[in-house]
Amino acid sequence: MPILAIDTATLVSGVAVATEKKLLAELTLQTKLTHSEVLMPHIKQILDMTNLKKSDLEAVAISIGPGSFTGLRIGLATAKSIAYALNIPIIGVSTLAALAYHYPVGDVYIAPMLDAQKGNIYISLYQWKEGKLCQVYEPTVKSFTEVLEAGQRLDKPVVFLGEKAAQKAEEIQAVGGNIIMAMPHMAMPRAANVAMLGWDLLQNGKADDVMSLEPLYIRRSEAEVLWEKRNGVKE
Repeated sequence: MPILAIDTATLVSGVAVATEKKLLAELTLQTKLTHSEVLMPHIKQILDMTNLKKSDLEAVAISIGPGSFTGLRIGLATAKSIAYALNIPIIGVSTLAALAYHYPVGDVYIAPMLDAQKGNIYISLYQWKEGKLCQVYEPTVKSFTEVLEAGQRLDKPVVFLGEKAAQKAEEIQAVGGNIIMAMPHMAMPRAANVAMLGWDLLQNGKADDVMSLEPLYIRRSEAEVLWEKRNGVKE
C-alpha cells in the first residue's frame, strides 16, 4: 500500500507517492503560485498519474519544518484533513532530515540549511550509520558565521546543502578544509525523501496523533514578536 508525502516547508511545492521500497511518482514545482493554489491540484494529479484513489493510501507523511510558517501550516492542514477523513496514520518528518536524506554518504556530517530570516539559518547535523540517517544535533537557529565556525571544529568533513547553502555557496567553498558544498541539485527539498523517512517512522511505530501534530517552528513568527512588543510582553 502506498504513502502520500507532502512538502510545503519552502517555496518549493512537492508531493510524492511511494511504497515501502519504491517511489511511484513525484511532482516538484517552484512557481509564483502559492501552496494553497497548487497543493490540492498536485495531489489529485499524482494520484491520477499512479492510478490510485485516496482510499488506496495507507498513510500521509508531512514535512513539519522548520521552514516557511505559512507553507508549513498549509501543508499540515492538508495532510491532517486527508489523514482524518481516511482514518489513516499521519507521520511528521523533519524538513532538515528530509534534506539530509539527499546525501547517503558515510563518514561525513551532513548539514542541511534553510533560511530563518534576519540573517539566521535553520541548521541541524546528521550522519549515516549502518544505512540509517541519524540526527547528531537538534535543529536550531544560528547565524551563518556561527555555523561555519562550528563546522570547522568538527572531526569529519561537513557537507552543507539546502536552499540557504546554495545561496551561500561561494562563501562555503571559500572556507575549504573540512567544509564541503553539496551539488546544486541537492538544494531543493524533495517529497520523495519525506515519503521514505515517513515509511521508516511508520514501520517503527512512530506515527503521530492527527489532532495534536504541530509544525516545528523553532522560532516565533514575526507577527508573534510584534504582538508581544506592542503589548509589553517580555521574553
